[in-house]
Formats: sequence, structure tokens, C-alpha cells
Amino acid sequence: TSCIGQGYYGTVTPSVILRNIFQNPGWYTQYTPYQAEIAQGRLEALLNYQTMVSDLTGLPIANASLLDEGTAAAEAMAMCEGIRNKKRKDPAKRFFVDNHIFAHTLDVVVTRANPLDIEVVTGDYRQFDFDDSFIGVLIQYPNSLGSVEDYREFTKNCNDKDILVVVCADLLSLTLLTPPGEWGADVVVGNSQRFGVPMGFGGPHAAFFATKEDHKRIIPGRIIGVSQDAQGNRALRMALQTREQHIRREKATSNICTAQALLAVMAGMYAVYHGPSGLKNIAEQIHLNTKKLAHYLQQLGFNIENTNYFDTISIKTDLELNQSIKSVSDAAGINFFYRENSVSITLDETIIAEKLENIIRVFANVKGIDQITLQSLNLHADFGTLKRTTDFLTHPVFSSYHTESKMMRYIKSLENKDLSLVHSMISLGSCTMKLNAASEMIPVSWPEFSEMHPFAPVDQVLGYQRIFDELSAYLCEVTGFDACSLQPNSGAQGEYTGLLTIRAYHEDRGNLHRNVALIPSSAHGTNPASAVMCGMEVVVVGCDEKGNIDMSDLQAKVHQYSDQLSCLMVTYPSTHGVFETTIKEICALIHEHGGLVYMDGANMNAQVGLTSPGMIGADVCHLNLHKTFAIPHGGGGPGMGPICVNIKLAPYLPSHVHHKSGSQKAIKAVSSAPYGSASILLISYGYIRMLGSKGVTDATKYAILNANYMKSRLEGKYDILYTGEFGRSAHEMIIDLRPFKAVVSAEDVAKRLMDYSFHAPTLSFPVAGTIMIEPTESEDLEELDRFCDALLEIREEIDQIARGDMPADSNVLNNAPHTAALLTSDQWNYPYTREKAAFPLKYLRERYKFWPTVSRIDSAFGDRNLVCTCPPLEEYMK
Repeated sequence: TSCIGQGYYGTVTPSVILRNIFQNPGWYTQYTPYQAEIAQGRLEALLNYQTMVSDLTGLPIANASLLDEGTAAAEAMAMCEGIRNKKRKDPAKRFFVDNHIFAHTLDVVVTRANPLDIEVVTGDYRQFDFDDSFIGVLIQYPNSLGSVEDYREFTKNCNDKDILVVVCADLLSLTLLTPPGEWGADVVVGNSQRFGVPMGFGGPHAAFFATKEDHKRIIPGRIIGVSQDAQGNRALRMALQTREQHIRREKATSNICTAQALLAVMAGMYAVYHGPSGLKNIAEQIHLNTKKLAHYLQQLGFNIENTNYFDTISIKTDLELNQSIKSVSDAAGINFFYRENSVSITLDETIIAEKLENIIRVFANVKGIDQITLQSLNLHADFGTLKRTTDFLTHPVFSSYHTESKMMRYIKSLENKDLSLVHSMISLGSCTMKLNAASEMIPVSWPEFSEMHPFAPVDQVLGYQRIFDELSAYLCEVTGFDACSLQPNSGAQGEYTGLLTIRAYHEDRGNLHRNVALIPSSAHGTNPASAVMCGMEVVVVGCDEKGNIDMSDLQAKVHQYSDQLSCLMVTYPSTHGVFETTIKEICALIHEHGGLVYMDGANMNAQVGLTSPGMIGADVCHLNLHKTFAIPHGGGGPGMGPICVNIKLAPYLPSHVHHKSGSQKAIKAVSSAPYGSASILLISYGYIRMLGSKGVTDATKYAILNANYMKSRLEGKYDILYTGEFGRSAHEMIIDLRPFKAVVSAEDVAKRLMDYSFHAPTLSFPVAGTIMIEPTESEDLEELDRFCDALLEIREEIDQIARGDMPADSNVLNNAPHTAALLTSDQWNYPYTREKAAFPLKYLRERYKFWPTVSRIDSAFGDRNLVCTCPPLEEYMK
């Protein structure tokens, strides 16, 4: 029984959510909703999540989730710095953190602050000096001891001094406590894990981030917004920040491009299923159990530190008393959270009467009392002036689905609106939407793994530890490196961590002036954003007409910045889908001038078993486990981004405040939990163990073979933008649609593919006006041919427009996608048949046809009229 708390809690996942979302490939194999017309289901689920967060925090704008609570707090700090210093000539550079913030959150905040030259000042908020040098403050509500502090006067003083207030809040407690938005907070962050998402030894969980209306255009992460489609119908899409880091690159405010979409969907559905009264009942039961526990511990003579609390009490101890409590509690199978002079006990919704009695019995035994009698106590929740008085979750969605039948049908109705791998291949270049085998997925929901607290004692987690050790060894062997950190919980976080180890390496040698990162123009958009977050200056290196790094430009830049060179960030095979033949020469050149080579592991699935970053000469590489190693995308997250490094960088791999590891030179934590989103590491472990050496190598070969098979079918009808020295692509290829721009746009082709029951390939990245196709090794010949047939038929449709056989201003491409409602309407005002719109190829009649539920979405309308919570009931009535 875990009573550790500190941001991670036992929870009951309703079976209707566990079965129909968490264990359902119709939900976990969806891609990020960049093509909104075929993603309306999860967009609605994420809008529910945003509404839930907004209502509970008392702030009008919430995003669609972040990686974890520590990351959310660090992103809030960065946002405060941007807001506070935007128009100041004398920038403020100090950020105050109260002593009773979660220690792991502080760790991540300090990690992020250091390269940005932000000084983190810790202390007692009651003694805070309200001067102009501070960009903001961070407080916890309830705090790490469990105390519910009254921050209203403190917040008012901050508001008066224009110092931004960030609050880490417990979302469930806000059903009973006055939300921070009502007492002046600027930003509220936290973790929605206890809303039905298992602890999973640290993740994945959906963090939340809510803020004021004024900051809606600089909020990190994704926002789901309400817009309209071409028919004027309500439609949802990602608003404002859509791939912001890819567009703005080094000017982006964040490098985060992974949300925790699947987990945000689960947390939002937990609120939909329970409703406001259900959530309040759960919170009250937890609180009353905590009051009962406090009553009996005081009777037993223990000194409780906090008088106002929600679910956590802390008792004053010393080392000897700690040892006595731990000895008895270990024997009883119960974990508490220990400090040098206190023990915290946290209750959650899984602590029923029998477990509560066992906890009390532990403390009775410590006092030498064998028998205890628990009496019925007349207790009630009383938070005085901090009691919540405002309504929340008033939208009908939170009061309409409280039976299993209704909930099951609601979830299924949303699933039916989304295209996923259960329907057809998703050929997204650079994103690797491959098979997520059921045999790899099943262990994630086993309670032995899913119910483990990330700060459980080391001797209780030996199974997990063995998996981590073996997986790390496999990843090192695959990459040709010496050491591995499993902590980064997204690809972007992996980039950031890898660059931090390079920064630490130079700093350790007294070379902190080495701060220039050379980045090819073809690089992933997160690369320059990550470099800037690490305090580096980005210098762009050009590419030649074949898509390779321009060696003459690279040599010139290396010589120009030789004394300042920190690193080169390179992707191999390149983002253009070709193997750079000069890659070893490139790495040697960087080393010759004192720099290190960071290899982006986005395309590692074209390397495994055939070559490796270590063999090529790189120093560090991150791995997108949600790509090469089979963790599902989950509609836009979860992900994991471990890094592997050579012996030079091994001493700098991140440690963790609750799990000391590594050398004295280790950087601080980059994620809230010691092993990031630990539970989904089981998927990659299973993938490697079941395939073995030959299997993972064959997967690479088939991925390259499939891409080149499709290339051979499509070239001639389409231009393939880049090919290697031997006329081949790597595992992905870029089709150039710019020659057709007088007739149709790349977006038209993407939307028309929906009518063929396919998700579009990656659109206009890394080259505008193109699509990038990656079939993966998972797809069979029949599916590859079906996709090729669709693209070849679309080419014929383009030719029909070019010949004048179909009007340029109204055709099957620029009107795509076509919904069932449109096709079955009494009115049909188009110059082509309904059959041509809906069934252009025979297979669409012979097998399941996927129907988009909305027509093409007007994103500009949504950005001009930003709505990112569930609209009021009147809007539906209109």
C-alpha cells in the first residue's frame, strides 16, 4: 500500500475507461491531430480535459497537457521570464520557489533555469522580499507537507508588484478548496494522474497548465480550439501553437512537441464519468479518512505538524522514530514518505476502511500497543474561508454519461470519428507509425507494474530495475554507446538532455564559452528550440541541391566558430530521407575543432542493426521509443526519449533527488520521475526481447525496402525530391507537389487522401509544398499497394483539373474531404458525381470506408475567435 504521495497517488481507473481507451488500439494508435478532420473524437476528449482543468483551477485558458508536473512548472517559469522581461531594459532574472514545493519539481525547475541564467531562490514564502529582481514565484497548494496554506495576501502583494504567481496544485483538492485562479494566481500547473491514470512507476501522466486570457498566445504546448468547417459546422482543431517549434525554430518559446494526449483523454473521461458531484465525493472521502487518521495518531501521542490539510499529514519525528516506523510499516506492506525529521502519510481513493485500519495499527505498534478499537467519528470537511464556493464542470458533458452503457457509447462515438492504425496505414515520414503489438502492450496495465509508486524503496522495485538495466544495455548495443539514461520522457526532452550533457562536459573543462550549436537547415524544428533552451547560440548550416549537408558551408562555419563550437546537431539518415555519405567526415571535422556531435535519433529505425551513431562517430543520441521501439503515439503522446552517450559524456547523465545515481558530475533531473514514463518502457523492452538481434535488423531492412518499393511505384508520376548516391531513399521519401501548385496545393492532396480512407503523410515538412512518406516495416504489400493506388489516382485527378476536365475552383481535391452528411444531402451542387467523391477506387466499396465527420476546417477562423473550453449549452442549441 502506497502512502508516499508527493504528486503520485493510487487511483481507480473505471473499467469502462480501462477497457475502451487505455487497452484499445482505436485510441492508442492514433496520430497527433494535425489532420483535424479525421481527429474530431480525441479533439473533443481533449477539449473536455481543457475544460476540466480550466474549471477546477479557476483560470480561463488551459492547454491539452504537458509531460509532467516538473516540466509544467519549468515551462511556467520560462513563460514568466518572457512576460516580465518583454519590455524591460533591465531584465529580472530571479525566480522564487517556496521551501515546501515537491523536491523533484524543484530539481527540474533548477535544471531548466541554469542555462537560461535564471537564479532560483528558495525560502519561506512568508519571508519573501517583493523586489523588482524577481520574475515570479512558485508555491504548492497543498504543499509537500500536506498543509493547505492561505496564500491570498501573499499573492495580492505579488500582483501589486507585478511579480507573476505560479501555483502547483492538486487537481482533486480543488473540488473542495478555493481555486488559485480565484485568489489571483497567474498560472496553475500540476498533474492529473489521480484522475484514473495508474502511477506506473512515474508515468506516463498528463500534466496540466492553466493561465489567464492575457497569456493565451504564449502558453506552452498544444491548445484545442473550436472553429468551423467549410459547411459552417462546429469543428475542432489544434489552435495557435500547432507545431510552433517547427515554424519558429530557435525563436520558439518551448521545444515541447509531445503532449500526454492518451492520458489527458483518460483523465478527462474520469471527470466525465464521475461528474462534479462524483469527484467531490471522492475528494471528501479521502479528506475525511485523513482526518480520521489524524485523530487516532494524535490519540496515540504523535505530533502532527499541519492543522489544515487535504489528503496528507506529516508527523514530527527523528531518525530513531523514522527507523521504528519503517520497520513496522515494511512488515505490514505499507510505504510512507520519510524526511530527516518528519514522516508524511498520504491517502487516496484506494485507501478503504481496512487499509486505513492497517495504517493506524502500524503507528499503534510503534507505540507498543497491540490492540486498537476504531470508533465511528462525526467528521466533516471544513476549510474555513478557503472552502470552494463556486460551481465547476457545469457543461452537460460532465453530467450526461454516469452509467456504464452511456459512457461506453460516448467513448465509442468519439473513437468512430478518428482514423487510427486499426483502419489503415499512417505513412507519416519522420514519425514512424508502426505496429504496436498487443503482446508488448498488455503488461503496461498489469497492476504489478501499473500500481508502483516512483519513489518506492529500491528493494521493492527489483523487477523494474532489472528491466531498466537490460533495456539500457540493449539500447547501448544498438547505438554503439557506453551509457544510457532512461529519464527523458519525450523526444524533445531527450534532445534537451543530450545537449545538457554536452554543456556540462564543456563546463567541466572550463569551456563554457563553447556555446555555438551548428544545425543543418534540414533539421527537425525541435533541434534549434532545444539548443536555445540549453543556452546555446544557433548557427544554421545550409544543404545542397540533393538535400545533404553542404560540406563547404559546414567547413566555413566550423572554422569561423572554432573557438566557440559546442556541438553539431545532425539527423542520420537526414530529414530529407537520404543517408549522408560524408557523415563520418562531418563528425571528425567537429571533433577536430573541439566540438561534440549530437545525433537526433528520429530516424534510428533506418540504422538499427545496420550501422549506429557510435560507429559513425557521434557522441550522444536520443531515441524516440514511440517510433523505432514501438511505443504507440497515443493521439499525440505518450513518448519516451532516452539518451545514449559515449564514455566522455557518461558522467553527466541526469540524476534524481529521490533516486541518487551516476557520478558527482551528473546534471540535475530533467523529468519528475527517476525513469520518466517508466511503465511504457515495458513496451520497448518486449519489442527488443521478442524480436532479438535478427528481428530488429530485419525490421530496419523491411522499412527501407518498403519505402523504396513505394518510390519505384510512384516515381514517374511524382517527383521524388531527394535520393541518395545510388538513386535510393532511406526509410522515407519526400514527394514534391510544388509542380502542381498552379492546380492544387499540398494540403488539397492531404485532405483528398481522407476520402480514400488514409491519413495524409507528413505535410510540408521539412520542405514546404511536399509530403513525406514513411511506410514502416509493419505494412504488408497489399496495404502499400492500396496507398500507392490512392496517390496514383489522385495524380489522375490533378491531371483532369490541369486538362480542364474538372473545374479549377470546384473539384474533388479542393472540396475534400467529403463527409457522409454531405454525400447524402438532398442538395448536390458539385460538378462531379457523389460516387467520384466518395468511392474513387474499388477497394473503398469492398472494405470498410472511413468517413470524416467534418469538412475542411477553417483554422484561421478559429484563431481569430479562440475558444478552448467546451462551449455553453446555448451554442449547441444554435
